[in-house]
Amino acid sequence: MTETWKAGDAGILQLPSGRLVRGRGLRRPLPAGPDPDFAVYLLGKRPPEVPWEAAWLRWPDFRLPSSPAGARAVLGEAWTRAAAERVEIACAGGRGRTGTALACLAVLDGVPADRAVAYVRHHYDRHAVETPWQRRYVRRFTA
Repeated sequence: MTETWKAGDAGILQLPSGRLVRGRGLRRPLPAGPDPDFAVYLLGKRPPEVPWEAAWLRWPDFRLPSSPAGARAVLGEAWTRAAAERVEIACAGGRGRTGTALACLAVLDGVPADRAVAYVRHHYDRHAVETPWQRRYVRRFTA
């Protein structure tokens, strides 16, 4: 079994269940420490290859995922895998799309959808989930 992230490390969001997920901005260098086992990249175009397993969600900057059903499936997989693996969620800046996806993971973890954005802003980044439509997407996301 893989060791998960360490609570309190930079970019780590601890969900109420204890699952740890790393959020980050791809414009910044890869953080020190272990690599992810699985990553979800939220970008408008295909990300570069990485040496770990990764999924790409077409998600243009400041927008919503191109496929809500695809996003639901990939985020569900990320949440499930975070129980025993190092999972990373990332977009270019690490706030809007990443924060939105992390808030959706919080909903999957039992946080009420109308409180998930506040949860991620408190525990990950106070600027997470940047647009009104991203906030609405989280409020409508269901576990």
